[in-house]
Amino acid sequence: MLFNYTAIDRAGVTQKGERESLDEKTLSRTLRGEGLLLTSTTAANSPLAFFSRLTRFQMGGASLFERMIFARNLAVMIGAGISMTRALEAQEEQARAKRFKEIVRQIRESILAGVSFSQSLEPHRKIFGDFFIHMVEAGEASGKLEGSLKLLARQMKRDHDLRAKVRGAMMYPMIVMIALIGIGFLMLIYVVPTLTQTFQDMKVDLPLSTRVIIYASDLAQNYILAALGLMVGVIYSSYLFVRSDRGKRLIGAVFMRLPVFGPLIKKLNIARMTRTLASLIAAGLSITRSLDVTGRVLGNAEFRDSLASAVAEIERGRPFSEILRASPHLYPPLVIQMISVGEETGTLSRMLLRIALFFEEDVNNITKNLSSIVEPIMMIAIGAVVGLFAISMIQPLYSSLGGL
Repeated sequence: MLFNYTAIDRAGVTQKGERESLDEKTLSRTLRGEGLLLTSTTAANSPLAFFSRLTRFQMGGASLFERMIFARNLAVMIGAGISMTRALEAQEEQARAKRFKEIVRQIRESILAGVSFSQSLEPHRKIFGDFFIHMVEAGEASGKLEGSLKLLARQMKRDHDLRAKVRGAMMYPMIVMIALIGIGFLMLIYVVPTLTQTFQDMKVDLPLSTRVIIYASDLAQNYILAALGLMVGVIYSSYLFVRSDRGKRLIGAVFMRLPVFGPLIKKLNIARMTRTLASLIAAGLSITRSLDVTGRVLGNAEFRDSLASAVAEIERGRPFSEILRASPHLYPPLVIQMISVGEETGTLSRMLLRIALFFEEDVNNITKNLSSIVEPIMMIAIGAVVGLFAISMIQPLYSSLGGL
């Protein structure tokens, strides 16, 4: 099997190339025998290699995938005894996106000027996020930066895998909806006008649904530029609304109450929340600080609000599990009971990790079966739209033929 690899030699110089090997472990052993330390590898022309190229333009030049590789490679090089500046120099050479390459260069120069790694990340908070920076800060404070970076890489990989599964499950209904809208637009332009002329020639009384379709067809034909402009305006306005805090709250609240997607979103947020909390607490952060950082990581506003209120309540002396009982619509009894046991036994981080593993597995099972749940719903929706169109356009023809 052909691999693209990146490695560093004993002098810290980055080496890149292609090599035939049975697997990654065999390649790593081969390169180690040549005095090279393997830092990253992808199978040539593999989906992973394509994905890394596809996503490198996201997040201002640093996708989740690239940040994950960055953390993992730094951990490997620091563990091998390479200095932080030399490791960052290797990462700078390896970075594919120009923007991310520039960010790594700025971080390296800041460290050379005597600033700590976590403080060097601060100007790039929008790129790396609170979780990344606080984990690095905790690793520096405890003298276990390598462990913190490994934990970061594992967390980001889990996060990436969960997002990929949910997005993959949503791709089918999205493609079907886009195809349905496109076909409907083409029918309004090419099919409906022919039938409209027939109705006019036959002087048939048209039902309301037929008149609405004909009116939409006239708009699509005679004002196509205005219609496209309106569509672009609606899409852009919707995008801005979705990006706003109010829009996120509204959409999050709506999706949380949908029959199929509501439980999935709830379990996804619980999995991300508990894994992030477990990582931060294991890194040595206090429970209040960990909750504050975790709240910024989560996407759903209801979960963020519950953690924000939990910080204030814990500072007053209330247990975390007791606070979560006030939000039974967000946290099932299983979560509350396991957190309570973790608090009583002093194993909160371990219990949170077990909760994360349980709900990640649950999300995995739901996404596997989601297509079998969504397909019948989509078929019913498509059948209803096609049936409405057919009845609206064909019924007047049968009525006129029956009157002859």
